[in-house]
Amino acid sequence: MGWWPFKRRSGSFDNEPHIRGSRLWIQDLREICEMCFDNRAEGQRRIRQMQVEWQDAHAEGEVDDALLQGLDRRAFRLLRADDSEWLGWLDDDDFWKPGWGSDHTEE
Repeated sequence: MGWWPFKRRSGSFDNEPHIRGSRLWIQDLREICEMCFDNRAEGQRRIRQMQVEWQDAHAEGEVDDALLQGLDRRAFRLLRADDSEWLGWLDDDDFWKPGWGSDHTEE
């Protein structure tokens, strides 16, 4: 009987691994920074750990070159920031948008 609606479907759903988009990577960075908004040194330590994750994901093809450059530009600013600059970057919504820095020159 081919009409039975509760039979198992042959095959499986998409077997491709889920690749995180740029918004998720940036959101993770922002969340780490905001959790450490009052402890800049701890936030900067965690950013350095995240940079290792980015490099590993880039080597596996999960992070493309443009995304890696964008994440590194943000990390550069955050790692060089003093306490007031740290809070300024955290409060700057444009800083956290995908594509930020593509039209900025490095200082």
